[in-house]
Amino acid sequence: MNIYDTHTHLNDDTFWDEIPAYMARAKHFGVNEMNVVGSDTILNARAIELAHQYDNIHAIVGWHPESAKDFTAEQETILIEQLADPEVVAVGEMGLDYYWKETPHDVQKEAFKRQVQIAKDLHLPISVHDRDAFEDTYDILKAADVRDIGGVMHSFNGTTEWLKKFLDLGMHISYSGVASFKNATEVHESVIATPLDKLLVETDAPYLTPAPYRGKQNEPGFTHFVVQAVAELRGMTNNEISDITFENATKLFRK
Repeated sequence: MNIYDTHTHLNDDTFWDEIPAYMARAKHFGVNEMNVVGSDTILNARAIELAHQYDNIHAIVGWHPESAKDFTAEQETILIEQLADPEVVAVGEMGLDYYWKETPHDVQKEAFKRQVQIAKDLHLPISVHDRDAFEDTYDILKAADVRDIGGVMHSFNGTTEWLKKFLDLGMHISYSGVASFKNATEVHESVIATPLDKLLVETDAPYLTPAPYRGKQNEPGFTHFVVQAVAELRGMTNNEISDITFENATKLFRK
């Protein structure tokens, strides 16, 4: 298989001292391309560093909603400079997270809106984090009219109704290890309903480990098992899903 992990955090402390080993394991599982995604000052810089070290790593840089309170004007200037790097392929991860309570919703919304506008100004796709905030996330993306830049709803876990709404905005939909969870029936329905030309896969490692390794630390190589779960749900082969999602990712994240 030829797999593209569109969202992983190989820049996380969990992996940082053993990058070559995790890259070798990814290759073993057929994961030949990946986007390493930032979320704050340190992780953005690390994502770019890795993208310069490895030909098959691409950086996505931005400010996660949990870090939005630290997204100052100074940090915005730094982000814009980072986005000029040829190894950076998208802005993110950005969005809204109403599960965690540390950052006020209005602060998250403002950081989200600012990053969407930066992406539009630079004509870069966006990687969107949405947790327990579907309505507000949708409203911001719709108001910004993101169809001209596109992007991805990463680790999508919504119903088919929300799926249709985000598809109508021109967004791609990426599925993580949650697609392999037996009780994730809404996600299963969305996996089946997602148009093949909008389908992506990811790990979000070190989080959301797919079966059969659920409960253990996730890693980029385990995108293999996400592909497997998606293929099973759709009645397709692993190779068909890996080829389709690889092509979709390559088209979306090319500069």
